[in-house]
Amino acid sequence: MRYLSWILRVVLFIVLLGFAVKNDQPITLRYLFGYEWQSSLVIVLLVFFAVGAVVGVLAMLANVLQQRREIAALKRDIRVKNKLAGIGETQQSSK
Repeated sequence: MRYLSWILRVVLFIVLLGFAVKNDQPITLRYLFGYEWQSSLVIVLLVFFAVGAVVGVLAMLANVLQQRREIAALKRDIRVKNKLAGIGETQQSSK
């Protein structure tokens, strides 16, 4: 399985490298108020992909943090209930 993973990585790298080599034409992005940015098409695509990935991670971050707080509160409740029920740490860890 490890070899298959490395083979897939190498194939993906070669495909992306070929894409980058074939799409090296200069492009111009025009903004408001006459601002322009000239760069290679591959660089522009990479920048927009990276920005999209960062926006996606930031969109998920609030949900992940809320779930972690909820998990911590539930674990705290379990410890309190186990202590009140008289279950010791040795009995709980052996499960």
